[in-house]
Amino acid sequence: MATVLNRLDDSGKPLAPANDANYRPSADEEFMNPKQQEYFRAKLQAWKDAILKEAAGTLSQLQVDSLREADLTDRASSETDWSIELRTRDRQRKLISKIEAAMRRIDDGEYGYCEVTGEPISLARLEARPIATMTVEAQEKHERNEKVSRED
Repeated sequence: MATVLNRLDDSGKPLAPANDANYRPSADEEFMNPKQQEYFRAKLQAWKDAILKEAAGTLSQLQVDSLREADLTDRASSETDWSIELRTRDRQRKLISKIEAAMRRIDDGEYGYCEVTGEPISLARLEARPIATMTVEAQEKHERNEKVSRED
């Protein structure tokens, strides 16, 4: 993971490295200040890198472990395992696009704000789910509306 060097905050002070293990965003700071943006950018990039590393491992394992079982039951079990693994990788592929979208929102200055209400998303929610695009309240309302429309 590349560390952003020579980045300055609004007052011209150097930002702490994005991978500074001691830094955690705080409600005492200005919301989505440059330091918080760098923190979440690094968090998102590390998440993406981990997913890509897992995917590469799966691909190399697929190439090494072609289905060699002679027993049909064992082969069926292996095929089921690989099917589950590939579905997991597909979900992670979709997750990467959400991570990249979150990183674009950081670049555009929109990260951390609810796409429905425009209100800040809590730092605790962003820590737990850095790709969140809505506040908890807006998400709950969205899910209730989605449930109602599915029942119609």
